[in-house]
Amino acid sequence: MKKVLTATCVMLTLAATGCSVGVREQTGGGQEAGGPIKIAVVPKAIGFDFWEKVRVGAECAGSKQKDVELQWDGVSAESDVSGQQSLLQDMLAQGDVKGLVYAATDAKALSDVTKTAQGQGTTVVNMDSGTTPQPPDVPVFATNNVAAAEQGTDELARQLGGKGKVAFIEFQAGTSTNETRGQGFKNGLAKNPGLQLVAQQSSDSDYNKALQVTQDILTANPDLNGIYAANEPSVLGAAEAVRQSGKTGQVKIIGWDTSEGQIQSLRDGVITGLIAQNPFKMGYAAVNTAVAKIRGTGEQTPSTDTGATLITKENLDSPEVQKILNPSCENPPQ
Repeated sequence: MKKVLTATCVMLTLAATGCSVGVREQTGGGQEAGGPIKIAVVPKAIGFDFWEKVRVGAECAGSKQKDVELQWDGVSAESDVSGQQSLLQDMLAQGDVKGLVYAATDAKALSDVTKTAQGQGTTVVNMDSGTTPQPPDVPVFATNNVAAAEQGTDELARQLGGKGKVAFIEFQAGTSTNETRGQGFKNGLAKNPGLQLVAQQSSDSDYNKALQVTQDILTANPDLNGIYAANEPSVLGAAEAVRQSGKTGQVKIIGWDTSEGQIQSLRDGVITGLIAQNPFKMGYAAVNTAVAKIRGTGEQTPSTDTGATLITKENLDSPEVQKILNPSCENPPQ
């Protein structure tokens, strides 16, 4: 039997549109019990390296299932909470979506979408970020952000010799991911009392704003020693501000995610450590779980930590790290 993957997608850009992916089994007749199912997969935003890797994992899972169609779409900014709400509501209104796999841009605001979906019999699975409250029958496939953030803060303390002035660039107040990464960072500060938090600003998940707020922090704190940045745009903006200030290597930067620009800045010594998640695994496991729940072929799946790895120049080129950075369906990360 031959599987055909059809995709229409605007490739990775900072301002991208949606993407739909269909996976159908060409059998010449007959269908699996339950028939073909349509699953909507919605990231926080289209156009970021992290979410592109989630898409690859989701597509991989869909390609291994029989009679499954994936619809991939999203807003262009993680701060567009109302836009994501409208998109998800429109998908549910179509009436043919049997599974909804999504990352909530705002934990409280999106809880009603989950409630609506379940009320009409649509299976819901969260990836990366869940809702508040989180229904007990809706699993979340995500990084243990608190533990990983603590590990990153410990690394920042190590690089600074246990003491120094540091800044925190968060990205989107109200999201569970932002809050847990902030909590982990502050837990790390408590473990390393030699670190002094002198500034905390939000990037609103926007590169240009991250650049601006970091420039302001560097101006107000010329003796700043380190920066903890909580997502891709925040890290990239902070790195560029440090680069422009001529303080590469003097101001240590530990951040989240692993876009091409971030990896290059790590090689250049502007960024000194990155917390790598496993977005491929998030997309892969979330779609597989949604299919199993819809078809009743699996046991109740609990929320799952998909893992995190601290990357520095020393381990950047190791085979394990390279699998995470360049995931594929043929050679998936563990």
